[in-house]
Amino acid sequence: MKVLFMPEVRQYFQELQEVLFEKEYFGLEEFAVQYVRDLIFDIEKTLPQRVSKVAPPFFNRYGRNLRYATFRKNRNTQWYAFFNKYQENGDIIYVVRYISNNHVIAQYL
Repeated sequence: MKVLFMPEVRQYFQELQEVLFEKEYFGLEEFAVQYVRDLIFDIEKTLPQRVSKVAPPFFNRYGRNLRYATFRKNRNTQWYAFFNKYQENGDIIYVVRYISNNHVIAQYL
């Protein structure tokens, strides 16, 4: 089992670190970096065990037949990882194509 991230998602994580620090969600840059690392680690390690749902048509712009799973990081913020699941040579591969949080996309779910 592997969890892979599209280049756009990796870029988003990089930008997220900067935004979290610049907008003072975290007082120290290292805390913003750690928050994003923890989110990535959580997705990589637990995505296959999470309950997932079929993504609404609004998210077809990120890929066809997407599913999504939720990752709660605190009481105010829940992250949504949108992915496809493939099987290759007996190995299951999850490809994360888009990620966002409840503050941005809740109205589309």
